[in-house]
Formats: sequence, structure tokens, C-alpha cells
Amino acid sequence: MNIDIIVKVLIPILGAILTYLIVPFVKSKTTKQQRDNIYFWVQVAVGAAEQIYAGKGQGKLKKEYVITFLQSKGINITIQELDVLVEAAVKELNLVQRKIE
Repeated sequence: MNIDIIVKVLIPILGAILTYLIVPFVKSKTTKQQRDNIYFWVQVAVGAAEQIYAGKGQGKLKKEYVITFLQSKGINITIQELDVLVEAAVKELNLVQRKIE
């Protein structure tokens, strides 16, 4: 079986499972205002990382930047929680950019 097909199928499935498990857990441990605040800063950090590390293949640097930025704001969340939030912020950013173009 082609490895590309496995990756293209497996990653979305893992993302869905993580979202299904982590989002309810995060919601049970935080208030809506706290979640909104965290997501706001994730959006800011993702936008900044996209500007600083332009181009393909910079994902690791971008993620490290986002983590460092969030920690500087006193936001300490797990990598799994961060992954879900970052994916949502990147998707939203991409949709906005497509509308502008």
C-alpha cells in the first residue's frame, strides 16, 4: 500500500479522535471566557508564526514559536490541546486568506 494514502487517511482520523476526546476535556476544565482568551492568543501566535516563518517545511519552527509565545502569556496547555487549537486557527487563517485573494 502506498505510504501517501496511509498518511492521508490516518492523519485526519487521528485528528478527529483527538478532537473528540480532547475538546470535551478542555471544556470541562475551563470557562468559556478562558477558552476564548486562549484561542485568541493561539490565533495571534499562529498568525505571527506564519509571517515569521514563511514557506513550506517550517512547521516545527512555527509550532515551537507558538508554544513559546503562549507560555510567555502564562498559557500552559498540553501538546494535544495545542495541536487541536493550532489546527483550528490555521484552518481559519487559510480560509480568510483565500477570501482575500
